[in-house]
Amino acid sequence: MPIRSVAILALPGVQPFELGVAWEGFGIDRTDDGVPAYDCIVASEAGRVETAAGYSIDTPYRFGDAASADLVVVPAQLERDCPSMAVIELLQATVARGARVMSVCSGAFAIGAAGLLDGRDCTTHWRYAAELAAKFPLARVNPDVLFVCDGPVLTSAGTASGLDLCLHLIRQDHGEEIARRVARRMVMPPHRDGGQAQYVDAPIRVHAADTLAGLLDEIGAELSDEHTIESLATRASMSPRTFARRFRAETGTTPHLWLTHQRVLLARRMLEEGDDPIDTVADRCGFGTGAMLRHHFARIVGVSPAAYRRTFRCDPNRLAGAL
Repeated sequence: MPIRSVAILALPGVQPFELGVAWEGFGIDRTDDGVPAYDCIVASEAGRVETAAGYSIDTPYRFGDAASADLVVVPAQLERDCPSMAVIELLQATVARGARVMSVCSGAFAIGAAGLLDGRDCTTHWRYAAELAAKFPLARVNPDVLFVCDGPVLTSAGTASGLDLCLHLIRQDHGEEIARRVARRMVMPPHRDGGQAQYVDAPIRVHAADTLAGLLDEIGAELSDEHTIESLATRASMSPRTFARRFRAETGTTPHLWLTHQRVLLARRMLEEGDDPIDTVADRCGFGTGAMLRHHFARIVGVSPAAYRRTFRCDPNRLAGAL
């Protein structure tokens, strides 16, 4: 069913920018560009709401006005505690009557508190993914994607991912050309490749190492060299079996996976900061060939090295030209 009416919930501690993301997607009148308008409101439980930015906003609409909306949006809030019973009942009733609910960033916690993530695929900002999974163990949390649509429950990752999800819904309702017009007005791409992994500083969970801390630092400076469990175990004065067991205990992963992720992390930095050919990057990171780098990079980061460079490369000349 196409979305015609949207209610954005302003909950206590709402993040103003995330609320603005939802309004940008559905509240802006773009009929002069031939874009169908949505009937969009911002609703609160009691009227005045204290935002995460330290100022208050007043809304003329209440939850009762949101009770018939085709889509109810929950932006991020400062706190991720259980919302009020009124919020939970509104979200549950929305799904029960066949409408949809959507979250931006940590707004997924409110949807989870309503029991609507149980047995469903979902996402949130990568910083909160583990917390969401722990708090709602029946939810299938995917920290690597920009957004997830599982039936009537729609969840998005960080701030910009909320816009990605808005454009996806606009595309579903009105087609690719309308979505492109909206994206042009927003000055953003109509579709982004990859997922959240390309925006995470460290692509692997970091554990506090004890016995192997010094060796890990050494390996990190020797990523272009070939390393095997046997050679690393010899350097650590352990048998290969003991070394593998100790390595997993201190890093949470295997030596091979740790090395691969560290090499991808180095490749990301090289792609961001320099213009070396892909084969050169691959060689310096220990992948040997550009094909091997592309394989592991796309698997871990979600996009190709070339696409990553186009997105994140800092070009001083381009920046100077923009001044």
